[in-house]
Amino acid sequence: MPKIVLVHPEIPPNTGNIARTCAATATELHLVEPLGFELSDRYLKRAGLDYWPHVKLQVHPCLEDFCKYRHSMGGRLIGFTAKSAYSYVEIKYREDDWLLFGSESQGLPKAMLEACEYRAKIPMPHDSVRSLNLSVCVAVGLFEALRQIGHLASPPKP
Repeated sequence: MPKIVLVHPEIPPNTGNIARTCAATATELHLVEPLGFELSDRYLKRAGLDYWPHVKLQVHPCLEDFCKYRHSMGGRLIGFTAKSAYSYVEIKYREDDWLLFGSESQGLPKAMLEACEYRAKIPMPHDSVRSLNLSVCVAVGLFEALRQIGHLASPPKP
């Protein structure tokens, strides 16, 4: 199952909404510190509602620690960035992929982008719109990966 990685997230409700998406899809959520909030933040908890017990959450104290952990687990790094020539739908996702998303104000750090095997963008035809909300980007990328891998198939009807 692909994993979601938020590198230095800044806005608690975005992370709470992402946690809710991860709970709904049984997807691991990895947060890389520093965070722009405390994990006890009431806005974070509110956005995640009562789904937090269903989130497999791991917090990594820094990028170096996350990279060591990911290396030990294997899998490809796929960085989501507006600075890519490839659309997220052009990537052939695999079970062991790590989908990386940067902070709301800075995106992924350059060194992290360079470490990614693939970089993906979510195309937006309207030039005056800089970006989508982080929680929307995560949902778009994650659901495409799950669709390709076959995790979104409905159970057979009786």
